Amino acid sequence: MQEGSFTWGRLEKQYRSLNKWIDWTWIIVLLVAAVLLFTINLGGLPLRDWDEGTVAQVAKEILHAPAGSMSWLYPTLGGEPYHNKPPLMHLLIAGAYSLGGVNEWTARLPGSILTALSVPLLYCVGREIFRQRSCAVYSALVYLTMLPVVRHGRLAMLDGAVVCFFILMMLCVLRSRRDLRYCLGVGIAFGLICLTKGMLGLLLAAVVVAFLFWDTPRLLTSGYMWVGMLIGSLPVAFWYLAQWWEYGRTFTNVGMFSQSLNRIWSSVEGHSGPPWYYLLEILKYTWPWLIFLPSSLHLARENRNLSWAKLVLVWMGVYLVTISLMETKLPWYVFPIYPSLALVIGAKLGEIEDLPVLSSYPRFWVVSLTLLALVATAGSIYFSFVPTAKSELQLQLIFAAAAMTMALAAILAERGDRQFLKVLFWGSYVSLFLFMKSNYWVWELAERYPVQPVANMIREGTPSGTKIYTSNPEHRPSLNFYSDRNIVPASFKQLQDYWHNQKQPYLLLDKSAFHALQLDSLKVIDQAEGWKLVTKDING
Repeated sequence: MQEGSFTWGRLEKQYRSLNKWIDWTWIIVLLVAAVLLFTINLGGLPLRDWDEGTVAQVAKEILHAPAGSMSWLYPTLGGEPYHNKPPLMHLLIAGAYSLGGVNEWTARLPGSILTALSVPLLYCVGREIFRQRSCAVYSALVYLTMLPVVRHGRLAMLDGAVVCFFILMMLCVLRSRRDLRYCLGVGIAFGLICLTKGMLGLLLAAVVVAFLFWDTPRLLTSGYMWVGMLIGSLPVAFWYLAQWWEYGRTFTNVGMFSQSLNRIWSSVEGHSGPPWYYLLEILKYTWPWLIFLPSSLHLARENRNLSWAKLVLVWMGVYLVTISLMETKLPWYVFPIYPSLALVIGAKLGEIEDLPVLSSYPRFWVVSLTLLALVATAGSIYFSFVPTAKSELQLQLIFAAAAMTMALAAILAERGDRQFLKVLFWGSYVSLFLFMKSNYWVWELAERYPVQPVANMIREGTPSGTKIYTSNPEHRPSLNFYSDRNIVPASFKQLQDYWHNQKQPYLLLDKSAFHALQLDSLKVIDQAEGWKLVTKDING
């Protein structure tokens, strides 16, 4: 062997080792930053309705089910069969309950950890499709500092886990282009998605198929890919067959049609919206990264012959069009699109590394950052004049941090200093950290009465296992979770019938219902947050 070839081989080996070391350093840094952001103050606020309360309750019933009941396969909600979603996430939460007790922290922990894992996984996806490492780093950091990603990823819901498994699936798809053994990972990730959120797995698989058809069609005819998908699908098929065997047409009608397919052509539980509903969600919550989206999409369109552009265009296009055409609209349905937005923005931001020092940046970027700084400053000033309280001081600090970030980034961008991106990442991370540390990150809690005082009143004033009827027309799964009772919304007529037909009825009434019903032999057990818990005075 020639001396030059030997030297080059040794240098190439050292270069690869250095590359791996740098990649693992970034993976660990991103994972630590994500875990910190996704778990801080995780149990500081109560569970919200709907999904959090429902998921947490199903997991609790799995934990407390009698031995041999096979609740891990046939979960229940309020003692009735739960057909809405497969139980993978509920089983993970039940496992967390068994280790740390039944509380908000353990209910939210599995989803938070899985969403945190999706950050370094997205970095790995970026390393597969981008020539420059900086594009992968920027993509992961953009994804990490997106408000809807952090907020929905922290909730006791299924969507953070689904996105984690989908990014894992995409990573295996990309690596299978050079190593067919990763086809097994594609199938396993597909199975995990289906065991978490059922038929959503078919839509995400369609995104993968569309990308491969455009980019690497040979994989669609690969036996390795189909064997991998078959292996991943076997547990899913087993679960669906087990449900059909146990419940028959009830599962078909409720689990597959009413709770899944029916969402495509009809509005479930009144959750509807126009076709541009999800575009508005993206416009509302993806600042400041939305500033870079127009130029990023333009870059992707110009480079549509490259794999990274094919991936993001198919990912965004197929998924966004599909959910926009569905009749049922819910804010968290758009969650799986955020990784693709982060990738396309990361590709654009990576270009900045190749620009000369003190280059000029688009005026739109500078103006947008300046406007964001002004809005955040106005928010901080507004809460400075609100009567002093801990909550208002939290908001003042959050807005002040965001204002300083945007103002400094705008000044540096105006000067053509590429350091404005580092300021933007650090400032966005700190602002999100302060927001998650506050009492506002689950802002839906302010829309209804506080559930925990009412739940404590019910738990202390009624026997275990009691069914309680309430005048509240809304079903609140979180109230069931905290009270360990089944709270059933009822009309005035149903409340009166239940009162007269039961020897010891229990009703939860608001002020207007309490006066309007005029119930005889009434005994008020307790009251909290404007609600009265009443029963019959059998001694009266």
